[in-house]
Amino acid sequence: MGSRKQDSSIARKEANKDVVKASLNNCPSSPRKMRLVADIIRGEQVDKALYILKYSKKEASNKLEKLLLSAMANWQTKNEGSDIEEANLIIKEIFVDSARQLKRLRPAPQGRGHRIRKRSNHVTLILGNKEN
Repeated sequence: MGSRKQDSSIARKEANKDVVKASLNNCPSSPRKMRLVADIIRGEQVDKALYILKYSKKEASNKLEKLLLSAMANWQTKNEGSDIEEANLIIKEIFVDSARQLKRLRPAPQGRGHRIRKRSNHVTLILGNKEN
């Protein structure tokens, strides 16, 4: 009974070699602005996504480019003998969640104060093979 459990865990590890995750936490930009860039590269091949991010004017694209390079490095460490160009990696999933907010007060007329919410976000990027 123990060997069957071992076999299933080995098979799961082999299947899990194709999927790699990288995350960026507490990124100091609005989740809405980050989602605009994340929507552009969702489902794209890795090399095309890097090209899109490199030439995008948005500030969020710099942070996502660095995150994508990190995910590619994670894939490289999991699959040491393989070549990254031959793997047909795509961005399987990318999602942006809101993180903590810094709340500040801005002076307003007649002695009042308006609340300013400085938002931040968490980004999770999952790479996978095109076949799966």
